[in-house]
Amino acid sequence: MEDTSVKIDRETADRLRALAGDQPLKHYLADLAKKEELERALDTATASFRRVIGEPGTLDRFDADFGGLPAPAAHQSSRAA
Repeated sequence: MEDTSVKIDRETADRLRALAGDQPLKHYLADLAKKEELERALDTATASFRRVIGEPGTLDRFDADFGGLPAPAAHQSSRAA
């Protein structure tokens, strides 16, 4: 099996252990890596979404295909006679 250990200085190791709290450092770092991967994927998706929405006519085409936003409901008030 390949050695994947990483050497870090004592101060950094102590800070990471403090952040990990009660969970093992290895689990904390694995969770942190997953969160960072998800954050990057979200950033990529957000950039793609903004690029598509920014194209002229996109919202008009969406409204044409899906009917746009619903019209506000007319409120009728009843008064006691």
